Amino acid sequence: MLRIWKATINSRNGLAFAIRSEQAVREEIFALLLSVPLAWLIGATAMRAVELVCAVAFVLVVELLNTAIEKLADRLTLDHDKQIGRVKDMGSAAVGVALLMAGAFWIFAIVERLGFV
Repeated sequence: MLRIWKATINSRNGLAFAIRSEQAVREEIFALLLSVPLAWLIGATAMRAVELVCAVAFVLVVELLNTAIEKLADRLTLDHDKQIGRVKDMGSAAVGVALLMAGAFWIFAIVERLGFV
């Protein structure tokens, strides 16, 4: 139980730091909070609503991992390094792919709600 408690505290601390230090994390948390009521309006079923919220939560997860990569890379060196730049770009690309996936889920759900599918 103690290990689970410590892991929970570490997770809370990491999220709190990310919220304080990264605008993108704040925006994605706002999007997640907004997605909860919107998903219940747009989702044709309860399961679809849950999927929509999870799609937005997935974007936040990828953003947190990208932020961790960027913070670690910046800790290694603040000098311009071509390889570190590529690593940061790949993290950014992962966020972009997650955003595209979430957008596709939401567009499909809207089309489904409108009765076109």
